[in-house]
Amino acid sequence: MSNTELAKGIYWVGAIDWDVRDFHGYSTYKGTTYNAFLIVDKKVTLFDTVKRSHLNELLDNIRAIIDPAKIDYLVVNHVEMDHSGSLPAMMDIIKPEKLFCSPMGQKAIVEHFHREDWPYEVVKSGSEVSLGKRTIQFLETRMLHWPDSMFSYIKEDGILFSSDAFGQHYATSERFDDEVDISEVMQESSKYYANILYLFSPLIRKLLASVKEMNLDIKMIAPDHGVIWRTHQNKILEAYDKWSRNESDKKVLVIYDSMWHSTEKMAHAIGAGLKETGISTRMINLKVHHRSDVMTQVLGAKAVVVGCSTLNNGLLPRMAGFLMYMRGLKPTNKFGAAFGSFGWSGEAVGLINAALEEMKIDVIENGLRLKYVPDDRKLEECKEMGRRIGKRVIESFNS
Repeated sequence: MSNTELAKGIYWVGAIDWDVRDFHGYSTYKGTTYNAFLIVDKKVTLFDTVKRSHLNELLDNIRAIIDPAKIDYLVVNHVEMDHSGSLPAMMDIIKPEKLFCSPMGQKAIVEHFHREDWPYEVVKSGSEVSLGKRTIQFLETRMLHWPDSMFSYIKEDGILFSSDAFGQHYATSERFDDEVDISEVMQESSKYYANILYLFSPLIRKLLASVKEMNLDIKMIAPDHGVIWRTHQNKILEAYDKWSRNESDKKVLVIYDSMWHSTEKMAHAIGAGLKETGISTRMINLKVHHRSDVMTQVLGAKAVVVGCSTLNNGLLPRMAGFLMYMRGLKPTNKFGAAFGSFGWSGEAVGLINAALEEMKIDVIENGLRLKYVPDDRKLEECKEMGRRIGKRVIESFNS
């Protein structure tokens, strides 16, 4: 069996994007894949397409197995353009008998490509389609992470085509989880969850419950990005269960941006106080850490201590951007606190507190504002703040 064959007659035919480094604000240092899958049966079926820029790679992979014109059905699990960008071209080449999609999928396809004449076959949760020896069972997964999203489950093989769920932005010539470093895959999976799916955690909990109720015998999970899970399915399912419950580790992040190093000095003093309590502490300078990497750390942290200098009665641009980004992802079940230096006004701390409160993060300190450059006495106040926060975090795990 080749590394593109999931089971006899079921193939990966997607594309590898080695060069992409930004995915609408998410840093993709390790590239990504656009996974598409082909089942050769009585009815030859293609599941999803790829980003428009990678159409030729998709066609080359299909041609290595079968003439694309022999494809009978096309399934669109998700309409986002990294999966449907090649759809118009593929519809012209394949001219399929049927294009399967969810009810919201049909609306989204028409709104993207303005083609009401395509042979839509709208399916809902529980709908089944026979391909011959194999059967597709569909499961709508609205808002995971678009309204149109759905899963396709191949009953006879226990293969779940999971669209954007359980994926990673991870480019590799290997196709399966047991062919690569699993710790690296899990790290990229956590980054993917933290930056794309975090805000949908309540829906993910419901989805996992629904999958359990359906008693699906999942032997393989094939997402639309990254490697296919054929050995560590339980590992990723357990991780999604933990992440969706917003379970945290005994870890505190000190996230800061500084103008002339005064706020930076405060940050390190607070970090020193935290470490004295024995709590795991991460120092994160927004000058050198990308916001999507910071959010990956936020996913597993119990508290975020956020510091920023005041600029023009407001926040430094990097901090303002990060707080807006974090607010959109809706982290929950966390403590928060603010600090910062100022020259003549000092609004930054209040603005951070307001942002944290808007996110429903439990603000456990009033906030520490220091004018200009902190001396040893002021830095001791910062350390004491860190000690208080560390103790509060530890108490929360012991209660």
